[in-house]
Amino acid sequence: MSNSSTKPTVIFWIISIVALLWNIMGVIAYLSQAYITDEALALLPEAEQAWYNNVPAWVTAAFAIAVFAGTLGSIALLLRKKWAVTLFIMSLVGVVVQSIYSFFIQNYVEITGEKTIMPTVVILIALFLVWYSNKLSKQRNLI
Repeated sequence: MSNSSTKPTVIFWIISIVALLWNIMGVIAYLSQAYITDEALALLPEAEQAWYNNVPAWVTAAFAIAVFAGTLGSIALLLRKKWAVTLFIMSLVGVVVQSIYSFFIQNYVEITGEKTIMPTVVILIALFLVWYSNKLSKQRNLI
């Protein structure tokens, strides 16, 4: 039996490293939100304070799953492991669950006044990483 995997391309390394950095930024954002101090919370506008104080545990869990599965998926991708696909799917599910809450249940945009550009980018990147890792797996570039 021969190993039909091929040597990774430069674009593979670029995508994998950028994915890892992107997901590490997500972990930092999660930790900042999960462990926000009372002093930092008090500096926010009242509507945002209410949003932070009313986020259900399941949404926080979805956020954690999204960023930690994405980070582990990125590490798996760098290691060229097939389980990167599963981790990126878990991350995507976390992103979608969190987005459903933010946009349809809590109406994050109305509360914070922020645009939907960044959350849309997060969803698109999560979709891309699932697609890309799945494509590599089918091409036998992941083992």
